[in-house]
Amino acid sequence: MEKVKPARRIKGIEYAIREVVVLANQVKATGKEMFYLNIGDPNMFGFEPPRHMVEAVFNAIKQNQNGYSPSNGIAEAVDAIKRQAERNGIKNVLEVIVSMGASEGIDLAITGLVNSGDNLLLPYPSYSLYGAILGKLEVEANPYYLNEENDWNLDVADIEGRINDRTKGIVIINPNNPTGAVYPKETLLELLDLARRRNLVIFSDEIYDKLTFDKEFVSIASLADDVPVVTFNGLSKSYIVPGWRIGWVIFSGPKDVMADYVEGVNKMARSRLSASHPMQWAIKPALDGPQDHIKAMMDILRVRRDLTVKMLNEIPEISCTVPQGAFYAFPKLNIPEDDVTFVSDLIRETGVVTVYGSGFGQKPETQHLRIVFLPNEQILDKAYTLIRDFVKKRYHN
Repeated sequence: MEKVKPARRIKGIEYAIREVVVLANQVKATGKEMFYLNIGDPNMFGFEPPRHMVEAVFNAIKQNQNGYSPSNGIAEAVDAIKRQAERNGIKNVLEVIVSMGASEGIDLAITGLVNSGDNLLLPYPSYSLYGAILGKLEVEANPYYLNEENDWNLDVADIEGRINDRTKGIVIINPNNPTGAVYPKETLLELLDLARRRNLVIFSDEIYDKLTFDKEFVSIASLADDVPVVTFNGLSKSYIVPGWRIGWVIFSGPKDVMADYVEGVNKMARSRLSASHPMQWAIKPALDGPQDHIKAMMDILRVRRDLTVKMLNEIPEISCTVPQGAFYAFPKLNIPEDDVTFVSDLIRETGVVTVYGSGFGQKPETQHLRIVFLPNEQILDKAYTLIRDFVKKRYHN
């Protein structure tokens, strides 16, 4: 028999965050001590979800809430999400769909909008999922570059210059993964004006909305009710349950403009049946219940963020903008080689696992790393010392 050939659409899919794990596992097998700064999973580093969420899921399972749920989610969860949206200032919610993680919601919403040959404006750097979805759909990623010199902010004039007659929408990630940027209200208003003038849908990934340090988070859908906005969120990061795979999609904007599109996404949601039923019972307790764990988490992360910025900026070949949200830093490398080579050799020689910036997209002729600063200070201190010594040996001997 002939070899079974994978579809062409798979060729362009890359998920750098997990690609580096293959090499890391090979190095670990040699007995080297490893320092994992590559995956944004709080549970790996001692953070735990609020106990009342766990109890809610446990009780749901005991009460046999183990069958299919309504396709867009149980009523209790959908209502809680709508209340949360209103607290964030979103006044005109048209529809909510509970999804298997924010990732499925993103896939459903993008798939429901674009056709082969269309393009979607994506921030570079950007979370790898978006490029993978567009590759699967045979849709072009139309990159716009975040401004590193301005705290990784959006450059709306640059975005407008990249729009063409095949552009269907604009993706923003706020707070941003991998840079930690939090976008100011003024920039979001400019972006809304652009979408209004150019008839574009805004996709706003807000999975880190509660995890901010010094800048206030503003949901873009709260700033206008006449622009189509699709907002993604979930329990994974702020509520420390990435493995539960519970997210949601909020559609807002003018009803007459959005109606056919929303129904199309609902059709796909119905065809895939439902998100995990018992896990959905955590949504209301999470959103409506005590939020103390978030302040406690951010107090810890602030110390780790500050240590990260300080130690990385002490290395001459590295410069690191201060992250304002999430738990990532995206330092720039001033080196004579590509960042894939740097990251691979760093893993082999030191056991420190980061992710190469090119896996997220970056401005041409620049090199970066994505670093997760979830580990404790002792691990971070040791890892950054190893990076410093690696750089010194590599470029100064």
